[in-house]
Amino acid sequence: MTIFEQLQAFTPFNEQEASDRRLMLQYAGLFSDLLTRDNEMAHLTASCWIVNPDKTKVLLAYHNIYDSWAWLGGHADGEADLLAVALKEANEESGVTARPVLRDIFSVEILGVPGHVKRGKYVSSHLHLNVTYLLEADEEQTLHEKPDENSGVRWFALRDVVPSTREPEMRVVYQKLMDKCAGLP
Repeated sequence: MTIFEQLQAFTPFNEQEASDRRLMLQYAGLFSDLLTRDNEMAHLTASCWIVNPDKTKVLLAYHNIYDSWAWLGGHADGEADLLAVALKEANEESGVTARPVLRDIFSVEILGVPGHVKRGKYVSSHLHLNVTYLLEADEEQTLHEKPDENSGVRWFALRDVVPSTREPEMRVVYQKLMDKCAGLP
């Protein structure tokens, strides 16, 4: 099943997800290059919400560009299997070997990215058409940073996630993800 078929089958949790899903599918009809950064206006990304087995903690990294504690993830960069992207990014950015709690998309978001410098090159403002996967990892695994992207990785108690991020728009996303997790068996 393609990522767009997965989005079609995805059941939104709230109005934000319904609206963002609709727009993502609309963009898929307009642009053929959403899987790569060649589309400088909008492209697909995969994020992972990594929880411990009892879902009482979340793994976050201190993101260098956003200067905030944040979830892990990255660009599709041509890879059509966004769950594979999320799993790869989890390992590269934190050192953990995570496993999917669910194989389906857990959440969708369209995220605005402000202009910034990355690896010495200016990247214009654009949109991340983001799909989020719910992953699980054991807290005992050794964590490591990915210095070109983050300067810290650690587990947070759920009550500390929202207060730890400096990005107001992401506080809403993280709270939504915690609310969705709370509804799982």
